[in-house]
Amino acid sequence: MVTFVQTFHLSYQQKINARSFGPDFLWGVAIAAAQNEGAYNVDGRGLSIWDTFSRRSGKIKGGAKPTEACDFYYRYKDDLMLVKALGFTVFRFSISWSRILPEGMGRVNKEGIAFYHKLIDECLQLGLVPYVTLYHWDLPHELQKNGGWTSHQMLKWFTRFVTVCSEEYGNNVKNWIILNEPMGFTSLGYMLGMHAPGKTGLGNFLPAVHNAALCQAEGGRIVRALVGKANIGTTFSCSEVIPYTQKEDDILAAKRADALLNRLFIEPALGRGYPQEENFPFLEKLHLYNKAWKYTERMKFNFDFIGLQNYFPITVKYNALIPYLHASEVKAATRKVPHTAMGWEINADSFQRMIKRFWLYGGVKEIIVSENGAAFKDELVNGVVDDTQRIDYFQQYIAAMLRAKKEGVNVNGYLAWTLTDNFEWSEGYAARFGLIYLDYKTQLRTIKNSGYWFRDFLRQA
Repeated sequence: MVTFVQTFHLSYQQKINARSFGPDFLWGVAIAAAQNEGAYNVDGRGLSIWDTFSRRSGKIKGGAKPTEACDFYYRYKDDLMLVKALGFTVFRFSISWSRILPEGMGRVNKEGIAFYHKLIDECLQLGLVPYVTLYHWDLPHELQKNGGWTSHQMLKWFTRFVTVCSEEYGNNVKNWIILNEPMGFTSLGYMLGMHAPGKTGLGNFLPAVHNAALCQAEGGRIVRALVGKANIGTTFSCSEVIPYTQKEDDILAAKRADALLNRLFIEPALGRGYPQEENFPFLEKLHLYNKAWKYTERMKFNFDFIGLQNYFPITVKYNALIPYLHASEVKAATRKVPHTAMGWEINADSFQRMIKRFWLYGGVKEIIVSENGAAFKDELVNGVVDDTQRIDYFQQYIAAMLRAKKEGVNVNGYLAWTLTDNFEWSEGYAARFGLIYLDYKTQLRTIKNSGYWFRDFLRQA
């Protein structure tokens, strides 16, 4: 018997498929070293801040640790075969800084260098285009002992890491992503303390932001100088910020949250400096950096593409009890709107608006959706994971992306988050985003129905 949902899927596929986006559109999946590789203490790798943070009681759901994760370090050939089998042509992964430079600076680890050479070679042999992310949240622990992203030495440390990677892999890798979601790792790791390294307060957050903005641009300049014909981007997390009511206090709260969540890194990259927001005085401290040292030009870089990572919008209301921001989120469940297992609102129209908004900045040459996906309560039943909700999610969001493209936005790629279920930061192994279900005890991979849906979708290209 064909259900209504199945009928909807069939009719939808007739309306839209990969061919709708044109022959040169990029379709891929994204993973990250700290979330997938495991092998945290083998072949000379040093500890990262996530290795040490996860040892602190109560920091990671279920006491999970990334020590084994998805065992990608040993199973990368099998996982790349799965990427190929599902029909994707782009594979985005990150380089573990502490696998390359175990102390963050100084000696280069030959075993770590060799691993990524093997991974890149395997991608190329399979016809997969490697997109390499230089920093995806896993700072070497040894650097954090000296201040990490708050340190005035951060630019020197990052320059060394980017230089080593560019010189080693630049012949075979032409697509580079400098930072993954700088707002994510600075706010969650250096302001709220929810992510590694668990630091809190403006005294940590503001210098971390400033150093990340400088490294974002300087990393681009290094790759440009060392890698011939490089295609260079960086990625931004973004969420449309919607005021809960049309009261003035809620509208101003939304503007403050928007300046922080969506504008804080794209505007410096475009040469505009830090956001100017009249009702957000703590940003003035960032402007003081520029006035004293004229950093606006150093934070600017002419990226070839911008990676957008959008999962959900947020609705905020005025809250005098929240320091500095004076805004708090009104959860999707409270508003009784569709949401994922993590409570993130499902709203493809908002996704479309955010793609268009970043394009309308001007100065953005190309947009790639470098991450998008959803976590649901997946269950493996008789060898099948029937994740209909995730299929619906992808259908809605991909259709919204096509609408943005038809409206004139130069959006030319979509990378699903993620290939396999993995270590999802403070959520541990509880949140499953993968197209492939992972049994963490046996490391057995099972393609979910959403993975098969993508395979069929891409076959129509």
